Amino acid sequence: MNQTFDAIIIGAGQAGPSLAGRLTAAGQTVALIEREHLGGTCVNTGCMPTKAMVASAYAAHMARRAADYGVTVGDVGVDMKRVQQRSKTVTLNSRGNLESWLADMEGCTLFRGHARFEGAHSVRVGQALLTAPKIFLNVGGRANVPDMPGLAGVPYLTNVEMMEVSTLPKHLIIVGGSYIGLEFAQMYRRFGAEVTVIEMGDRLIGREDPDISQAVLEILQAEGVKFRLRAECISFSPCDEGVCTNVVCDNPEEPQVKGSHVLLAIGRRPNTDDLGLDKAGVQVDPRGYIVVDDQLRTNVDGVWAMGDCNGKGAFTHTAYNDFEIIAANLLDNDPRKASDRITCYGLFIDPPLGRVGMNEAEARATGRPVLVGKRAMTRVGRAVEKGETQGFMKVLVDAESKQILGAAILGLTGDEAIHGIIDVMYARAPYTTIQRAVHLHPTVSELIPTMLDELKSL
Repeated sequence: MNQTFDAIIIGAGQAGPSLAGRLTAAGQTVALIEREHLGGTCVNTGCMPTKAMVASAYAAHMARRAADYGVTVGDVGVDMKRVQQRSKTVTLNSRGNLESWLADMEGCTLFRGHARFEGAHSVRVGQALLTAPKIFLNVGGRANVPDMPGLAGVPYLTNVEMMEVSTLPKHLIIVGGSYIGLEFAQMYRRFGAEVTVIEMGDRLIGREDPDISQAVLEILQAEGVKFRLRAECISFSPCDEGVCTNVVCDNPEEPQVKGSHVLLAIGRRPNTDDLGLDKAGVQVDPRGYIVVDDQLRTNVDGVWAMGDCNGKGAFTHTAYNDFEIIAANLLDNDPRKASDRITCYGLFIDPPLGRVGMNEAEARATGRPVLVGKRAMTRVGRAVEKGETQGFMKVLVDAESKQILGAAILGLTGDEAIHGIIDVMYARAPYTTIQRAVHLHPTVSELIPTMLDELKSL
């Protein structure tokens, strides 16, 4: 069965359905192909279900702290089956809304199955051969599972399988001390599991400044999460407890961590190895990411790549921005570019980290004079009032242009408060714009101008 469309979109993650909506609204016919669940990682195994579980873990944590606020409660328990069901409900509701929207989208045909190129503008899905002059790849990524010694001989989990665990692990070992691993570490510790994080580096979240890495370590250690850093000799073997994870080769006194479950959280890889990209002539880099230009076009005319598979970002918000860039260029005569995007992201532990722009090392590397402002959350009234004073906020400024180079807010509502800085950076306004603004009291954001009053040389 051969069918022709104006456009083919492979993958129904964050960018694909939205692009289908814009194209069909412009009168084009679209084939949208999805091999599994609509919504991609964010809806099904990433942001939405995990943040729903983070919310449950926060509720348990605050219930245990109730006496700090003069509130008396009984023993605090966690029903993991109900936690999991709540998380699944959030996912199913979002997925259902997306399915309903696509079902009513005139001009869009949804194909279920695995798509593979048979030529530069032809794609096979099952028995159907689809052709179109425009093809958009939105195939996402998956957990990286490297070939580690002994791993094939033990049971292990990735973030996908972790969403299916409906019982509380006795001792959860997490390999990887970065964003995904740390969110799961705090979450399951608050649910009541023993948790150990194993990290090969000498500190957590290595892309962050050392003071942020240390603060995050101290926050999680205070809740009972254990860490094994500098674990350069990781291997696995079965044991009575479940899985023995060998951590170091040169410390006979403490060579292993024994746990009931092992979660691998050591990065992600693009879903590009089974698309038949070679038959289309689409170029990929050594890590498997599809090579694109500033407008997200591949080397093949009429083929674009958006979302996690293009190496331009690994977040829901960057995937959605990829859709916006493509739609603006194709439909709005608006020449938007991926290079206009300012890097921003969050670490959704409690308290969260909101990050934008450069870190200290990157700011120094510019060779320009840099100013830094820093304020502990213990000096933020809103944090004191809520009894949540962990962390700090920090901002980096170009001393000559007065442009904000980057910022980090690790603390109460840091993932929300950072947006005031993000907006000023996009406006290319000087930091004095925020410095002279009058913010609401009592909030976290109101201390950003105060922090900017106290800039010092980096």
